[in-house]
Amino acid sequence: MGKSVRLADIAKKVGVSTVTVSKALSGQKGVSDAMRDKIMSIADELGYHRSERLHRDSAEPRSYNIGVLIAEKYLGKYDSFYFQLYQQAAEIAMDRGSYIFMEKVMMDDEKNCVTPRLIADHKADGLIVIGKLSDEYLNMLEGIKRLPTVYLDFSTKDSEADAVISNSYYGSYYLTNHLFNKGHEKIGFVGTILATESITDRFLGYTKSLMEHGKRADEVIQVDDRDINTGEMYSPEELVLPSREDMPTGFVCNCDLAASVLIKRLRMEDYRVPEDISICGYDNYLYPGLCDIPITTYEVNIKEMAKKAVSNVIHKIEKRPYHSGLSVVSGCLIEKESVRDIKKD
Repeated sequence: MGKSVRLADIAKKVGVSTVTVSKALSGQKGVSDAMRDKIMSIADELGYHRSERLHRDSAEPRSYNIGVLIAEKYLGKYDSFYFQLYQQAAEIAMDRGSYIFMEKVMMDDEKNCVTPRLIADHKADGLIVIGKLSDEYLNMLEGIKRLPTVYLDFSTKDSEADAVISNSYYGSYYLTNHLFNKGHEKIGFVGTILATESITDRFLGYTKSLMEHGKRADEVIQVDDRDINTGEMYSPEELVLPSREDMPTGFVCNCDLAASVLIKRLRMEDYRVPEDISICGYDNYLYPGLCDIPITTYEVNIKEMAKKAVSNVIHKIEKRPYHSGLSVVSGCLIEKESVRDIKKD
C-alpha cells in the first residue's frame, strides 16, 4: 500500500501553509478561487482522498467543526508559538475528517467577556482554547454553552477541566540542572511569576533544582519579562537586570522569545553570551532573525500536544471514553550554543 498523502505534502507542493490547504479542501473562506482550484488539483495529483480518511475508523464517519480561540496577546508579530500549535491542530483535525477554524479574542473582548462569534453563531461542535485566557472569560464560556472543550498549553484550578500541557515543571528543572552540570552556581530565572500557569510551573522547576543543589531561598534571582496584567512582553530596554554584583553566570528563561530579549539587553550592558553569561530558553521555537545565536532550550512536542487536544475534543463530542483531566506531554533538552561549560575552563 502506498504512503498516505498528508496536508503537509500538498502544502509543500503548492508552496502554502497547511492551514491554507485545510481551508481550501474544507470550503472555508480566506482562500481565493484560483488558489483553491490549484490546491484541489495538486491534492488529486498526489492522490489525496478525503473519503478514505473518513472511512478509516468508522463505517459511518462524521465530520465536526472545531473552533479554536487564541487571545490577541499571544499572536504578536514575533510570538507565534501558539499559531504553530493551531497549524498542527488544523492538519491533524483535517486528517481525521474534521475542520478547525480560529477566532482571535481581542483584549477588549476578553476584558468585557464578549461571546466569541463561533459560539454565538453556533458554528462549533467543540472548542479548543489555546493559551490562558482570564478566569472571568473562561467562566463566561462555560456559562453560555457547554461545548465540549479542551484547553491547550494551560490548565485551570478546575480539576475536572480537560487540558493538554507541556512538562513545564520538569523541563525548567532539567534546564537548570544542565547549567549546574556545566559548572554554573549562580543561576537566575526570567519570567513574570503568575502571569501564566506555565511560567509559574517553570519557575517552580527552577527553584526545585536550586534547592537540590543546596541553594537558599534568598539566592533565587528572578527577572520579570512581561506585564502581569496585559501579558505584553517587555522590550530589551524595559527589562530590569540584577546589579553587576548580583549578576548570575546563567539564566533559565520561560521561553525562547524571552531568552532573545534577555540576550539583547545583556549586550546593551556589554555582556557577552555565552562567554560571560549563559542562557537557556524554552519551546525550541523562535521567529527567524530574532537572535543570532542558537539558544539551548527545552523542545516542546507541539505535534503530540495538538494530537491529544484534537483527539480528546472529538472523543468528548462523540461521548466516547478518553483520558480526561490533565494530560502532560514531555519534551527534550536541546543543546545549542548559548551555554558555556565553565568546568572546561
